[in-house]
Amino acid sequence: MSRYIVTGCAGLIGSHVTQALLDQGHAVIGIDNLNSSYDERLKNWRVNRLKNNLTFDFHIADVRDSHRLKDIFTKDIDAVINLAAKAGVRQSLTEPLEYYETNVTGTINLLEMCRTFNVKKFILASTSSLYGDGTQQPFQETNDTNCPLSPYAASKKAAEAICYTYHHLYDIDITIPRYFTVYGPAGRPDMAIFKFIKWIAEGIPITLFGDGEQTRDFTYVSDIAQGTILSLKRLGYQVINLGSDKPISVNNCISLIEDSLQKPSKRNYLPSHPADVRHTWANISKAKDLLGWKPETDINTGINESVKWYIENQSWAKRIAVD
Repeated sequence: MSRYIVTGCAGLIGSHVTQALLDQGHAVIGIDNLNSSYDERLKNWRVNRLKNNLTFDFHIADVRDSHRLKDIFTKDIDAVINLAAKAGVRQSLTEPLEYYETNVTGTINLLEMCRTFNVKKFILASTSSLYGDGTQQPFQETNDTNCPLSPYAASKKAAEAICYTYHHLYDIDITIPRYFTVYGPAGRPDMAIFKFIKWIAEGIPITLFGDGEQTRDFTYVSDIAQGTILSLKRLGYQVINLGSDKPISVNNCISLIEDSLQKPSKRNYLPSHPADVRHTWANISKAKDLLGWKPETDINTGINESVKWYIENQSWAKRIAVD
């Protein structure tokens, strides 16, 4: 049995990574500040499902608080999986300092804990948003990421850079998976698929920025969790895309949700948002070569599972704000 620290364990990805590690017989120290960046009922629903495991040790704490982290860390930690983050492109335009403090300062604090407690493996969750509106498709890890379009993307770029510094100075093995548009049951309510499911199910017109022909590399959360756990492999310092490699248009995504719910949607199209990229598409050859990973869940199955969760929890999920 190994012992891992998972930050952001009440988040969509964090809860799935934690559950998968527990299912494999490992011990997990979970850290989450349960903040109000979105409806806390979702976070509590996720973390409450983890608390039944005897090898799960949950701490309400903020990665920005280095003193609190010192109280949690021990000398027998095999790896730190940092999934704690302020996420979301548009919200970062109004809260840039919050994003910097959590995504950069929080990462530095955790790296300092690894240095202090001699933890030799660190995983940082990063994002496809770093690629901006690059014309080279599909996105490869070697693409230029020096022109981020949002404070969120810029903060993740900075976090990646400081990770390399700690790898170089202190020989910490660091893997950075860049996630592509993660979705699934009990997903983030600010993400498109959760919004679309709620709006269609409740008969609310959909608000779309752009013409809907922009494409996204939607990737199911259980696949992302598996790729993250495979990233515990010792690789030196690596950045690795985790995506479906099968982008679809937003309009097509909405049509699939309509089919699953058996309800039509009403669509209101607005001008494109300047922080949004037109297309995302992951080249995942590196993940296949280094991790032996490939996504298993197709978009139809993933959307059906997400819709099923919403319908089963509609009595309270319909009250979750998505804006």
